[in-house]
Amino acid sequence: MIIPVRARTALVIITMIAGIVACRHDALEDLVPSSAPGSVNVDPSTVPYATLSEYGLFQGALASLDPHPEVLPYDVITPLFSDYAKKARFVWMPSGSRASYAGDHEVLAFPERSVLIKTFYYDHVQPGDGRKILETRLLIRANGEWVSATYVWNAEQTEAYLDMTGSNVPITWMDEQDQMRNVTYRIPAGAECFTCHKQSGVTIPIGPKPRNLDRVFNYGEGDVGQLEKWVQHGYLEPGYPASIDRVTAWDDESEDLSDRVRSYLDMNCAHCHGEQRHCDYRPMRFAWELTADPVNLGLCVEPDEQILPFDAYIVSAGNVDKSMMHYRISSTEVSERMPLLGRTLVHQEAVDMIADWILQLSPPCN
Repeated sequence: MIIPVRARTALVIITMIAGIVACRHDALEDLVPSSAPGSVNVDPSTVPYATLSEYGLFQGALASLDPHPEVLPYDVITPLFSDYAKKARFVWMPSGSRASYAGDHEVLAFPERSVLIKTFYYDHVQPGDGRKILETRLLIRANGEWVSATYVWNAEQTEAYLDMTGSNVPITWMDEQDQMRNVTYRIPAGAECFTCHKQSGVTIPIGPKPRNLDRVFNYGEGDVGQLEKWVQHGYLEPGYPASIDRVTAWDDESEDLSDRVRSYLDMNCAHCHGEQRHCDYRPMRFAWELTADPVNLGLCVEPDEQILPFDAYIVSAGNVDKSMMHYRISSTEVSERMPLLGRTLVHQEAVDMIADWILQLSPPCN
């Protein structure tokens, strides 16, 4: 069939317009979210919810951990060791309320309905060499108290479900040195969470103290001071001290060895070895502000229980073999290892660091 010239011209114009509209439609789909993010949902009278998604803390696919615009990622200077699991940390506070500074060594004073979010995962999990998210832990400020909630991720990585009973998950992954590793990862029961997070019989956070938050963080526009970002975001009252007695990054070999050890013990041990804590009867006080006095680290202090076949000290200056601290952090026996909870593997890099520190201590305890 022969189409007249005028008709052919009209057809070409219609086709071009349709193509332009289609191109614009595709471009808009790339630039504009399919729907605006909803509100974060934290009702103190009904938390914890049955599923993680009910809070609205993340947008898009849950496993992407893409935070809601009101949810702020953060990190700490020295983290807790958890069998080499990686962690993604976030914080949310309701609009119009913010935390306040309570001291370099005190947890920030968080407002009602605040949520601290920590997700544990491994990369290069076998088979498949992908990421596997295991759990997300929430601490929720509700009715003047902190409520803990652990959410266990399903195999499809599409949802995480409230589960405070505890479980063990076998994981095989390739570490950063391209070595194949295995662990039976422990997702803690509620009682285990309370053991580490209790003080004077109530649940409290551990990590968000200014001494461990005063660092830079990349929010996508370059590194900025994390505490200042909290102020800008409306999550922290301005006026905190310009100089904070902050901890050292334990793995920064350019820093003083003693400070690296103190920082590591502060995050991994002080929550238990402190006043009104789970192990407050033991003769150590590992909080950063207390360990400038080496006696609080156990230097030349006899342990309350001799578990070695010879007399030892908690830390024996210049003698690793007679140092109970080194023995316990090197052990995987449930009855002997330290920390008591949160690890089943030996944190070899930290063990080596502490051995180096002990060897350079003098004079000998005896």
